[in-house]
This record gives sequence, C-alpha cells and structure tokens, in this order.
Amino acid sequence: MPEMPEVETVRRTLTPLVAGKTIKKVEVWYDKIIAGDAQAFAQELAGKQILRVDRYGKFLLFRLSDNLTLVSHLRMEGKYRLLAPQAAVGKHDHVQFAFTDGTALRYSDVRKFGRMQLVETGTEREQTGIGKLGVEPNSPEFTRDFLRRALAKKSKKIKNLLLDQSVVCGLGNIYCDEVLWQSRIHPLSQASAIPHEKVAALHDNINQTIALATKLRGTTVHTFLDADGQSGQFQKKLQVYGHAGEPCQRCGTVLEKIKVSGRGTTFCPQCQVLYGEKHKQD
Repeated sequence: MPEMPEVETVRRTLTPLVAGKTIKKVEVWYDKIIAGDAQAFAQELAGKQILRVDRYGKFLLFRLSDNLTLVSHLRMEGKYRLLAPQAAVGKHDHVQFAFTDGTALRYSDVRKFGRMQLVETGTEREQTGIGKLGVEPNSPEFTRDFLRRALAKKSKKIKNLLLDQSVVCGLGNIYCDEVLWQSRIHPLSQASAIPHEKVAALHDNINQTIALATKLRGTTVHTFLDADGQSGQFQKKLQVYGHAGEPCQRCGTVLEKIKVSGRGTTFCPQCQVLYGEKHKQD
C-alpha cells in the first residue's frame, strides 16, 4: 500500500500535469470507486478547474473551483497517469477525467480498493476518513511530548497503534518495521510501557525516515509508480522490511518475521526490546 512518502511523491508529480486544467468530462467505468452516486459525481465535476493538489496522510486532495475538493485514497494499487482521452481503456482503468486541453487523467486500480469522494472544501474531516487520522510526521504538532503523551494512554501494541493512523498518520507496514528497528523497539511492545527515551528516538526516527523516503521518491517493493511512471528508490535503504531470515545489520542476529494485525512484520529478536507492564513508567 502506498504510504505517506509514496502519496506525497504522487502529489508532486501530479501537480504539474493537472494544475490549472479544466475538466471537460468525467467517465466512471467502475461505480464502486466513487463514494456516493457516480453519475452525480461525474456531472458535478464537469467544468471545474483543478487549482492544485494537496495531501493529508495517505489522502490526495484535488482542490477545485467552486469550493470543491476531490478526496482520493489510492489504497493498495491505485495509480494516476496522463494520457490521450481516446486511449484504449484497460481492464484496470476505472475513472477518467478528460480536460479541455485535449489530455486526460486516468485512474487505474488492479484491486479496485481505491476510493474517491467529492466534498465541499473545508469539510474533509467531517465527510471523509481524514477525520480519523492523527497528526502528520514532520508537522509542528508532531512533537516528542505529543507522542509521549499519546502513547502513555494506549495499551495497544506499538505496531498496531502506528498502523491504525490515529496517533500519527502516513506510516504503513514498511515504515513501521523500519522505524521500530531503528528505535530498538519490539513491534509487540505495549505502547504505554515504552520508556521516554525510546519514545523520543521513535519520534525522531519517524520524522527522519519519512523525510528521507520522500526525498528518494518513496519505496517500490512491488508495483508502486508515481504519476510519471517512475519507481521509488528508498527500497535500497530498507534495513528489515523484506529481509527476514537475513542477519541484522546492527547485531548479526537472524531477523524474524511474525504477523501483527494480519501484516507481515520483520524485526530483530536480539536488539529490539519487548516492553511490557514491568517497564511502564509513571
């Protein structure tokens, strides 16, 4: 699933392709991609201009004229690309936005999990899944103290908590494994039991990892491509994700893989400490 660095990379590559363009016609070939009535969605978008493309967490926000925002979640396999509107429609192509300049933005999704929703600008938190998200990494709100106070209230396992997006958003399976390894925290540690100095390390590693992954245009493990059709480069920096059965780069212990919230999770059993009730601080 594209995580925050990948979605930000898509946003950056999409912006010069679509900003300033006016939508002439929208075609929806798979209605379930659209939240609400697909025909009404298409009709309302006709004639609207794309002002810019923003992002929050893993959501893309196409800012439109007439105070409207198209909220798009790529989920597992969603991709955008620019092409000619008359280009042959592939079996995984589901939505097309044809522009008045003779180009078109097409959305494809092998698994059909992605979703689009048209809302009034400024109501995204009330109308969409953005309302359930925590703060973003590298934002003014995401401080060491914020993370310490947030984790102190949670009995969840730390990997589950990072995956559910409610405290800090944008991290998925890949970056959770990486930042927990960097911070020497076992993925099954109880969030509230992690010592303050380890929370501080986790905070800093989240910020640094997301920043570097974004700089390197994301991680391509399977199919991720940006709007220019280019793959990311952060996969060359991965220390644990995808390396189960190999020696830990830090201590040499063989990395293990388990399931956490149904997701494959790779960690070092030697240098990642499992924190529980006996480690809990007042």
